[in-house]
Amino acid sequence: MAYPYKKMTSEDFDYIRSVTASDRVWVGDEIAKEYYRDEMPEYGVFPPELYVEVLNKEEISAIMAYAYKENIPVVCRGAGTGLAGGATCKYGGIMLSVMRMNRIFPIDRKNQTITAEPGALLIDIQAAAAAGGLFYPPDPGEKTASIGGNVITNAGGMKAVRYGLTRDFVRCIEAVMPDGSIMNFSSNVVKNTTGYDVKDLVIGSEGTLCILTQVTLKLLPAPTCTCTLIMPFKSLEECADMVPKVLELPFVPTAIEFLERELIDIVERNLNKMFPVKQGEAVLIVMYDASSKQELDSAVEAAAEAALANGALDCCIAGTPERAGAVWSVRGGILEGMKADSVAQEECDVVVPRARIAEYVKAAKKIASAHGIRVEPCGHCGDGNIHTEMLRGPEMSDQEWKEATHASLVELYALSKELGGQLSGEHGIGNGRLEFLEEFAGPRMIALYKAIKLAFDDKLILNPGKVIEYNK
Repeated sequence: MAYPYKKMTSEDFDYIRSVTASDRVWVGDEIAKEYYRDEMPEYGVFPPELYVEVLNKEEISAIMAYAYKENIPVVCRGAGTGLAGGATCKYGGIMLSVMRMNRIFPIDRKNQTITAEPGALLIDIQAAAAAGGLFYPPDPGEKTASIGGNVITNAGGMKAVRYGLTRDFVRCIEAVMPDGSIMNFSSNVVKNTTGYDVKDLVIGSEGTLCILTQVTLKLLPAPTCTCTLIMPFKSLEECADMVPKVLELPFVPTAIEFLERELIDIVERNLNKMFPVKQGEAVLIVMYDASSKQELDSAVEAAAEAALANGALDCCIAGTPERAGAVWSVRGGILEGMKADSVAQEECDVVVPRARIAEYVKAAKKIASAHGIRVEPCGHCGDGNIHTEMLRGPEMSDQEWKEATHASLVELYALSKELGGQLSGEHGIGNGRLEFLEEFAGPRMIALYKAIKLAFDDKLILNPGKVIEYNK
């Protein structure tokens, strides 16, 4: 067993400098505290022994070969926007940043793909596609996330209901293995039944199997017409009950999101982002894309009629890019707004069958409230991914917060399982949800996870203690 890992020495530091550069290596107290954690410090604050910013796959290969030989743990880090404690050095060792590996290569028009290094930002990938008249659909809330981070967490986001997850857009991956070898998983082909589909195994593996150095992504023709609808309701329950009604319509929505008025108020108050619709205690936001105005008009008309027939106070059309932008800006500002409005946050990131969304939301509100926690559910209703946001007020002690959130999480995850859902719909397992995984997956699946980990990383040096943990 690899544990305990080697504690790094000055000799190790010097080697890493020799295969990279002294001005891209920091050790000990030189390392900025922001690299001790991700966006959720509640899931662990762990100092690396060495932090290095790499420039290419050759540097990564050299570092990994050395770490493999010396039994030093390595954690790859992108933009650090994760919400599950996934990119932290739980056992010390090397934090390897790929953020300087951020090249985006010209669009391959014949194959309708774009290739990028892992440190390229999602927002820049989307802009590069748009500049070429094409469209990269995956749209998680955090636009400054790295594309490598999106791939290794299989990010979903607001447009998953129509277009799918990141996995659906990855053609091929280049990666460095824990022993330093460089591998390619698949190639720029539309379909592939050559052996096991290792590419899809790597996607969503949270940096525990290999380190991405390049990814090729499928692009789509950009939609020519789009429209955002805002449906205000008197209650969250009525709002959630509307979701299956939207999905029953003959037009596939691009996105379906729900927000409570209290959550909108938090964003408006703390970020000065104004939501254009003031009615209702909860709103459903529905987006449609279409290839013609006639198709879009038909979808909008059907959705508006269904909304009004099912209790909506109105059905407002965000008819200009500015108005639609204001709507989605508020939705995108939720995490930042909650951070400004509370002492700490905890999130239950479950996914449930879409038909059970309303049932989950109603029960989740009762569970968290019973434990004295302020709770704000919101979510990607189109794929059943509900973010149950728990906020800590200044009146709660550290111990009260810890006990109340843990008790709430136990019940919320049990609720998700009871409804046929899963532990995480978007943010992964990381370190934060590790204790709950076996209850969902079962012992036989955990054994499979461990076997897969060993097949890639027999010395357990790559992002140890995340997703799956071995007994030490």
